[in-house]
Amino acid sequence: MKSKKPILNILFGAGKKSSKPNSSIYNKLKLKLLYSSSSTTPPSSPDCCVKKEKEKAKNDEDEAIDAGSSIRKPISLWPGMYHSPVTNALWEARSNLIPENESPGQVVISKSRTSVVYKFSTDYVLREQYRNPWNRMRMGKLVEDLDALAGTISFKHCSRDETLILVTASVDRIVLKEPILVERDVTIVGSVTWVGRSSMEIQLLVTQLTKEKSDDSDSVVLTANFTFVARDSVTGKSAQINQVKPETENEKLLWEEAEERNKRRKENRREQGKIDAGEVERLNNLLSEGRIFSDMPALADRNSILISDTCHHNSLICQPQQRNIHGRIFGGFLMRRAFELGFATAYSFAGSAPCFVEVDHVDFLKPVDVGNFLRFKSCVLYTELENPEKPLINVEVVAHVTRPEKRVSEVSNKFYFTFTVSAESLGQQIRNVVPGTEEEARRVLERMDAETER
Repeated sequence: MKSKKPILNILFGAGKKSSKPNSSIYNKLKLKLLYSSSSTTPPSSPDCCVKKEKEKAKNDEDEAIDAGSSIRKPISLWPGMYHSPVTNALWEARSNLIPENESPGQVVISKSRTSVVYKFSTDYVLREQYRNPWNRMRMGKLVEDLDALAGTISFKHCSRDETLILVTASVDRIVLKEPILVERDVTIVGSVTWVGRSSMEIQLLVTQLTKEKSDDSDSVVLTANFTFVARDSVTGKSAQINQVKPETENEKLLWEEAEERNKRRKENRREQGKIDAGEVERLNNLLSEGRIFSDMPALADRNSILISDTCHHNSLICQPQQRNIHGRIFGGFLMRRAFELGFATAYSFAGSAPCFVEVDHVDFLKPVDVGNFLRFKSCVLYTELENPEKPLINVEVVAHVTRPEKRVSEVSNKFYFTFTVSAESLGQQIRNVVPGTEEEARRVLERMDAETER
């Protein structure tokens, strides 16, 4: 029997109190996979559920799956035990998506559409997990959830073949349009918007309804575009995936925009490393002020600072609890750690708590494995001071996988974040940042050009 398109909803409720005084908050998490069929039996109402509509029958009934059985497994068998409850629920949901043994075909975009609801207004425990010290949304944790949701969407789109490994290739952009209030409910909805031979782009929209806003289209507070690629689990080579068929006018528009972004990415890869005469002049102009810091430091502009003087770094050994369902370190975890270091870098540079503006770009160049020695290095790459009431601080974070035994260090990820500081909280003037080396100047120009092309 043909099943109708699955719709996955993840709802977080307040939950019942546990009879065990020291029980984990994860015991409040319930997963519910709903199939509309005549063979299922109705369950009791859960606190947290994952819904999947499979088919319509005469009498709709529910079948509940208790997440507790998974949670009671040894930690070594439960990847991501210390990730957010949303990420855990999304990964558990993937195990319920049964592959269909068919060759890649064409599917409708709505097949992959997935939504997550955060009931912050009624769930104190959930709300406290996403609150930062300034009573704002903890953006690093939300970014981690975005990656997990994008992965689930890609998994649903490619659920015909269980031999595929789906990995995050890049994040094109994550833009915060309005501040996200941690006291009000938040919804994330996403779907595949574009597909190549082995890659796909996924768009996620974060919405938050307020008393002033009742129309979903007017309440989008954050947008994100993720690119995932499919690899054959045996050969490791790229693998063909299902194509999509845009049906509505909006789906066709999103397809065209994603196609244009894909062409631009390919063009940028071809042009990378090429230098013309105009580029040399721009490099020299950028380096001219930096040379004063090295040659005549007493005469350097006190409103400027070298990139090297804004740097921060941290290191960690990647643990089994941080791996994803494929056994490698979860990309969302890497994004959260990079974001938090980038936030700290902007904080120490500006002298007051920064506000997140956007993730400009993220590259996932090499996989990170359990046991890897991972080093994050950050710096303020450049600032934009044209608007004194909203200065922009552009932060670069680079992740290195270091192998001391082999005396090898490789770049695994590059992250680019933009922060600002509100005018009322500005404790001091935001300084201009200048490169001190040619390599730093090239990095600055690359990011400036990437922003200009948007």
